Amino acid sequence: MLSLTVEKPAAGGRMIARADGQVVLVAGAIPGERLTARVERVARGVAYAQTLSVEEPSADRRNVFADPLCGGCLYAHIDYPRQLAIKAEVVADAFARIGRIVLSAPVRVAGSADEGYRMRARLHLRGGRAGFFREGSHEVCDVRGTRQLLPATCDVLERLASGLRSLGLAAVRELEVSENVEASQRAVHLEAASPVDPGPLGVLARADGLTGLSLGQQSPGEVTIGGDPYVTDALSIGKHRVVLRRHVLSFFQGNRFLLRDLAASVVGQIEAESGVVDLYSGAGLFAVTAAVVRRARVIAVEGDRTAARDLEANARASGAAIEPVFQAVEEFTASARARPRTLIVDPPRTGMSREALDGAIRLGAREVVYVSCDIATLARDSRRLLDAGHAIRRVDAFDLFPNTPHVETVVRFENTGV
Repeated sequence: MLSLTVEKPAAGGRMIARADGQVVLVAGAIPGERLTARVERVARGVAYAQTLSVEEPSADRRNVFADPLCGGCLYAHIDYPRQLAIKAEVVADAFARIGRIVLSAPVRVAGSADEGYRMRARLHLRGGRAGFFREGSHEVCDVRGTRQLLPATCDVLERLASGLRSLGLAAVRELEVSENVEASQRAVHLEAASPVDPGPLGVLARADGLTGLSLGQQSPGEVTIGGDPYVTDALSIGKHRVVLRRHVLSFFQGNRFLLRDLAASVVGQIEAESGVVDLYSGAGLFAVTAAVVRRARVIAVEGDRTAARDLEANARASGAAIEPVFQAVEEFTASARARPRTLIVDPPRTGMSREALDGAIRLGAREVVYVSCDIATLARDSRRLLDAGHAIRRVDAFDLFPNTPHVETVVRFENTGV
């Protein structure tokens, strides 16, 4: 047992304290609190601990509404305004510590409603239950209690889990759910670990609240059981309407309350009627919005086949100046001759590979707008961009993941050598 005073937040959800000079990362804590914690493990000279009792609680501590170790609840014990302040602090700290970059102004984190915000989720099916994995285990925990999904969505998932159990289809081990902003469309994809006869699943496809059901397995691959595996959103940005369809398996930003604001913020930094290259374009959220709202000429690059099909369909339907490219970013940047005014990048959590970033820099864009869901890799890549002659002009953040330590950050760089 350790008696600790919590100093400041750390990336990943824990808070930093010290015991006799030893760094302790404490779960379930808030900066400024004095508490008692139990050490769970020590790795690379850092102790990891769990809060047992709080002797001097923060004024921002609240009652926990769910298992804090269930996915999406690591900040559930913290009042929401303090969560936003902590995330702003984590962003600034990562830039300073990892990127050796001191930001010129505090980061503002745009808040979200923290219940029913999530439009996409991957759940695990174990023992007839569908849910998230409890942190550090393969134990399924209750998704409804986390409040991330709408109650109607939880109802559908529970009915599906019950139906699979009654059909004896234990081979179905994972499911993906994707719905549009209004939740008027909701598609689910089932993943089977061994061959499954899709025939009996037809009855599940007719469940209330479900507009599409598909099945994936090694052979014959993906099968549509019933309905439509796509959902469609229409975003109103200024006087413009941006329509985007996406497959249940395509990556798409997952927060229904901040989706429009995020897209508007990114494309608002683009000069009207200019040339844009959008790397890791996905279904085309930024590419289509830039072309429709800013009348930009966009080359949109996506390496995932499912998302690339959505990108092509959305580009065609928009009637705007979009050239979709189905290619890995590394391959595109190695041979591209485009010299856009603005480069948009929205890489996965691992950030840009060195090859991709070097290639992106060679494109010679005047501005780079980097969208990231991982502050550590963003800070790393920002350092590389600064070393290549870019300067940070603006940093915005969006709380796409309330009650978690994650935050979406948008950084605008200016190429000072152009």
